[in-house]
Amino acid sequence: MLNRRELLRRLSSFPVIGGIVGSVAPFSVLAAPAQKTPPKRDVFKELGVRTFINAAGTYTAMTGSLMRDEVMDAINFASKEFCMLDEVQDKVGEKLAKLVHSEAVVVTSGAFSGMTLGLAGVLTGMDVKKVEQLPHLEYTGMKSEVIIQKAHDIVYNHALTNTGCKIVWVETAEDVAKAVNERTALMHFLHIQSDLGKIQHEEWVALGKKYNVPTSIDIAADVPPVSNLWRFNDLGFSFVVISGGKAIRGPQSAGLLMGKKEIIAAARLHMPPRGFNIGRGFKINKEEILGMYVAIDTYIKADHDKEWKEWEAGIAHIQSAVKGVSGVTTEVKVPELGNHTPTLHITWNESVKITSTKLKENLRNASPSIEIAGGSEANSVSVTVFMLKPGQEKIVATRLKEELSKAVA
Repeated sequence: MLNRRELLRRLSSFPVIGGIVGSVAPFSVLAAPAQKTPPKRDVFKELGVRTFINAAGTYTAMTGSLMRDEVMDAINFASKEFCMLDEVQDKVGEKLAKLVHSEAVVVTSGAFSGMTLGLAGVLTGMDVKKVEQLPHLEYTGMKSEVIIQKAHDIVYNHALTNTGCKIVWVETAEDVAKAVNERTALMHFLHIQSDLGKIQHEEWVALGKKYNVPTSIDIAADVPPVSNLWRFNDLGFSFVVISGGKAIRGPQSAGLLMGKKEIIAAARLHMPPRGFNIGRGFKINKEEILGMYVAIDTYIKADHDKEWKEWEAGIAHIQSAVKGVSGVTTEVKVPELGNHTPTLHITWNESVKITSTKLKENLRNASPSIEIAGGSEANSVSVTVFMLKPGQEKIVATRLKEELSKAVA
């Protein structure tokens, strides 16, 4: 409500005719002038950057996922104030540790950096001199080997060799027994390819305890299910790493390092704000830390059954649209270990004259642009809906049907 001084100020700005304020209705006098909201700056358009509908999934090259509104609220709020970086890590870590059943947690700049930092913490403990020496392990007395199953050999294991350690490959429990020695620092496990290995999670942890070697696990994109956030902590892995920018929909450049408190404390010696370490470049700001906290908290509290039904409905809509095209067959699958969401696999026979590469190009180059995932064959593609905005499943369905129908001989 306007106070007396403001009312008099506004009245005095109007013309006076014969001692009476000019003919302006009382409502117009008291109402605040209409303010036009300036248009938001479209920096994508300004720079000529293509945006698209993401029916492919949470690929880093496609910028992961879209952050939730709650996460952006936290990020924007945090950007308005200063705080001490270590303090916000302390407080967020305490909250997250309870949520994920872990002794300690620190927000990292992704799962990859979490692997490097976790192993670095194992190697050095709280010895600052050793922290300063990594990745130069020669003549330091530090351990220098990491045991991994051959079936878990992926490029992201480079995060471990960043510390100066080398990888020792094994296949069986007997191989582990032969590989363990005084130089063994860690036994690392890859969840998404666990079905390819001969040693499963529980046995891997048991072997680590038997030989007194810490165990770690990479579950970067392996949520949902939500229970994976604490499952591997409950199993007893010494540390666990996960990405923040996948289905959790936190900052793409963030992740979590969860684990034993002594490992997390040591890992933090390798992180900013400290600069005498190999992890200085793994900088994480207060906005990302708080955004990650809100992302995890929001994700755990979400109605996952409702979300799953929405995904199924979206997949069903697209499937219904394309399966009627002559020569096209569809199948819905749910990957068990990673990217655990309903996925529509679309294949076609020789009567449909288009390759998966050409189909993807046609969808990409039209407006609106759409990205889908290519299948393992020249006549197949796959589609997910868990990165779509509401209603986009209809656009994807229509465009897929159009392109496949045009290609029918």
